[in-house]
Amino acid sequence: MTSNLPGVFRDLRPAIVWQHFATLCAIPRPSRGEARLREHLQSWATARGLATIVDTAGNLIMRKSASAECASAPGVVLQAHLDMVCQANADSPHDFARDPLQPILRDGWLLAEHTTLGADNGIGVALILAALEDDRLAHGPIEALFTVDEESGMGGARGLDPNGLDRRLLLNLDTEEWGRFYLGCAGGVDVNVRRAGRPDVLPDSYAALRIDVRGLRGGHSGVNIHEGRGNAIKLLVRALRAIERRWPLSIASLHGGTARNALPREAGAVIAAPREAISGVTDLLAELQTDFREELAGIDGEVALYSTPCASGEIARVMSSVEQASWLASLHAAPQGVRRMSLRAPGVVETSDNLGIVDLTPEGGECSFMVRSLVDSAGEELAEEIVSLFTLSGSVAETSGHYPGWAPNPTSPLLALCREVYRANFGVEPTNEVIHAGLECGIIGSKYPGMDMLSFGPTIRGAHAPGEMVDIRSVECCWRLLREILAEIAKT
Repeated sequence: MTSNLPGVFRDLRPAIVWQHFATLCAIPRPSRGEARLREHLQSWATARGLATIVDTAGNLIMRKSASAECASAPGVVLQAHLDMVCQANADSPHDFARDPLQPILRDGWLLAEHTTLGADNGIGVALILAALEDDRLAHGPIEALFTVDEESGMGGARGLDPNGLDRRLLLNLDTEEWGRFYLGCAGGVDVNVRRAGRPDVLPDSYAALRIDVRGLRGGHSGVNIHEGRGNAIKLLVRALRAIERRWPLSIASLHGGTARNALPREAGAVIAAPREAISGVTDLLAELQTDFREELAGIDGEVALYSTPCASGEIARVMSSVEQASWLASLHAAPQGVRRMSLRAPGVVETSDNLGIVDLTPEGGECSFMVRSLVDSAGEELAEEIVSLFTLSGSVAETSGHYPGWAPNPTSPLLALCREVYRANFGVEPTNEVIHAGLECGIIGSKYPGMDMLSFGPTIRGAHAPGEMVDIRSVECCWRLLREILAEIAKT
């Protein structure tokens, strides 16, 4: 089974799972670019005699009949999403639309050094494919639901036909801490801001300089938001405001972040200032770097500010003073991070937001926030606060993409069964958790009221950021747990 696998996967166990993850690493699958992978999986399923359907949203559903003597057993939906967050270091040439991922092994972990790995949610997909392939499993009817566009807006789950699934038990395999059962999650809403600009001409006496913020860890805006990691956009805006307090400043461009649901690791701006001020700007950036490292010590203490002179004539137009003042003030004032911790689920973030993307030029610009909350009304209120802030400056600010949270049900029969299976197989109790990150369970549950749902997965570190890694042993544990849960459900 492993003879044709790449060397990094050759000795990993269980081979039946890793062979599928190797395929996912080989086929690019950015959000809204899952078609090639979906077609490959559909062909694979057809060759194995599995019924398949692609719905109008692009989701792939596979159906496997019950194993021998389990025809009357309850069926279950196994669910994961096909797409992945595509993040790479600035110096990486990786093209997520074309290039295969290049994982390596290190100290019991599988990781990608310079890009995201796609273990979120590729391991979940691989586990489900393994369950569909393994004819030794005891199970009732299985529906495998592979959604698309989860990472950029949960478009697949939104478009799911409310009559497309037959089963009323669902195992979501999209969480990232082995030993925990998740039974609730936050909902979310995006805030998108745009504003047209009127360029000004760069003064002749000005010199241009590029400023970059790098060295931050980034991460998942739901999983890591409470850790106080740095936001490159917010830090860059602070640096630019510090510069303009001392010298005349014109901005030619400001860019940062690549995904609304990822903490921005890098941001950069091309600025212009009087030639005699450039050396002072460089000195000020060094001072600010010291301040930033002190503030972020212990979590993002390697943050760095870089300045690079631009060639003469490289820029000709800059933002007008009015537009520049509006953007810098609004971005500086915009909330970022945890708004409130939950009183109902101690230790869990209730409401937060992430300034994930900014893209400004002299002709105009835009930025995007992702708001999450366990309480829908609280998330909507924070989103409207951000809208109000940018509306004050005459910008167009709108909310979009709202998806509901998943309300926990601690008396769930599926939860009770899974806890019993876990205890019997691993000798310890799992923990029950509510997660601040968004899961598709909330949307699926709104389409299928009464569906009993649970989520679990292997241990993944650094999701949504380069260096993402998955604990190999926890994948083996997940496979064992999934097999045993399916067998136990088949007995009921």
